Amino acid sequence: MLARKLSPSKLKHHLLLYQLSTFSTTTTTKPFLNPTLIPNTTPFHPFCKTFSSNHPKPKPLSIKFTRDGNYDETISQSVVICPGCGVQMQETDSKLPGFFIKPSKKDPNYKVQIDWQPIAEESEISNSFKRGNLKELGEPEELDVDDASSSMSSQPVVCARCHSLRHYGKVKDVKVENLLPDFDFDHTIGRKLVSLSGTRSTVLMVVDAADFIGSFPSKVAKLVSGIIDESSTDWRKGKSGNVPRVVLVVTKIDLLPSSISPNGLEFWVRQRAREGGANKLTSVHLVSAVKSWGIKDLVEDIRGLAGARGNVWAIGAQNAGKSTLINSIGKCVVGNITQITEAPVPGTTLGIIRVEGVLPGKAKLFDTPGLLNPHQITTRLTREEQKMVNISKELKPRTYRLKAGYTVHIAGLMRLDVEKLSIDSIYLTVWASPHLPLHMGKIANASTMLRDYFGRQLQPPIGDKRVEELGIWVRKEFHVSGNSWNVSAVDIAAAGLGWFAVGLKGEAVLGAWTYDGVDVTVHNSLIPHRSRFFEVPGFTVSKIVSNADRSLNKQLRDKKEKKQDYWEEVVSETLPAAVGEEDSSPC
Repeated sequence: MLARKLSPSKLKHHLLLYQLSTFSTTTTTKPFLNPTLIPNTTPFHPFCKTFSSNHPKPKPLSIKFTRDGNYDETISQSVVICPGCGVQMQETDSKLPGFFIKPSKKDPNYKVQIDWQPIAEESEISNSFKRGNLKELGEPEELDVDDASSSMSSQPVVCARCHSLRHYGKVKDVKVENLLPDFDFDHTIGRKLVSLSGTRSTVLMVVDAADFIGSFPSKVAKLVSGIIDESSTDWRKGKSGNVPRVVLVVTKIDLLPSSISPNGLEFWVRQRAREGGANKLTSVHLVSAVKSWGIKDLVEDIRGLAGARGNVWAIGAQNAGKSTLINSIGKCVVGNITQITEAPVPGTTLGIIRVEGVLPGKAKLFDTPGLLNPHQITTRLTREEQKMVNISKELKPRTYRLKAGYTVHIAGLMRLDVEKLSIDSIYLTVWASPHLPLHMGKIANASTMLRDYFGRQLQPPIGDKRVEELGIWVRKEFHVSGNSWNVSAVDIAAAGLGWFAVGLKGEAVLGAWTYDGVDVTVHNSLIPHRSRFFEVPGFTVSKIVSNADRSLNKQLRDKKEKKQDYWEEVVSETLPAAVGEEDSSPC
């Protein structure tokens, strides 16, 4: 009734007065404490409660991010760990790692078949049966509802990030991905290996065959080799010593040419591993998780090394193939295990994942987060650029014959200059992703290439902005020599990208250019043979180059058409005036 008697303007006035006099502040003797607010009881209290300036604000949620995963059985029972990536799961904040949504409970009879009328009883179908145009249909198979519901319930629930990687091949939020802390190997796993007592430890050092130098965990190799030396010394002195075993697993050998010799590859791998600090290898395995090559021998080896109570740690760089390898081991042993999330995205695994049912007894197999190698060029690239650099098919050689003064670009990421030669020419074979465009030209035009073609025909980087973000290029000089024209002598490799194989019979001075901080190394050639056909100068034919050329031609064509339209408009404006002047002339 009161609201009906008051006009809107008067009601607004009363509400304003009440808002100013709703709370009375009383002075306290302790000045550092908040004053006490005493609400007045008035008829307008329900209307004016939300107008209070002292309304409490919700506190932001903060969830501690951990990389320990489900290593500790007691902790893993109290928290929920994602079986796909090992992160602690939570359902409070969709922007934080580990967010998941509990699947809704369905009616157990939701897949029961509807009692349809048999199709044979319809008039038209019956007539067709009589004419012999249709054969008798068998009874439809009945769906086992119990089996269907049990299979649905047996599927593990993964976090939203794993769901996006599995079904869409990309992370849900790139900004959140960049905020994830790096995996601290020394704190999380290193201290467990250093312990002088406890279970036996076996380290599976997983390395990518197509990027051996870039993916080799030299820091871990040196740490484990030091632990082995100390433990061996203690053991000889009669003290207790837990000597870890190191198994070097070279994955993705299906990406290398099938003509490569397995014995030659293993010899090359052992040399590079020794140079990287792994001088105490127990065994070396060359495997392909995708095609299951060498998995059975690897399983037998790690079972013997782990024993009945040992721990096996799969360690390697990001995107080296650890999760794919463990999934392949699980299929080989038990046929099917909980699938660890695998995707062509660096840093898929976030926490330690304990894989059950693979090793006998109480032995445990752990998948660990990928180690970040800052010297890899892929750590600086965006997701789209990483897809272009990633090698997913068998490598094919692309060979050039160059004289001094010429250079070859691999996209906008690296170039190799032939500066001095003791001979007339050399062979350069590029081993990199087929998605990356190449260019052969003169060294004198290198600055023009950077200004006019980087980010366009030469991608990655994608776009002019990314060219500026990646920073400056630096040069590294190499003096190489060879004694045969038929095979490559040395490789000059950029971590995370690929390598140039150099074939020559003489000596050469080469200059390798790439972004500052990217590791460039020289070593004996991994794949000595080259292509039977030579690439021509200029750009290689690729989709990137053709699209960039098409876009450039379109811009030039549009510019030409605009210029032509402008002059036609100018002529059309001036021509009538000239005609009018001629008509008005007395002659």
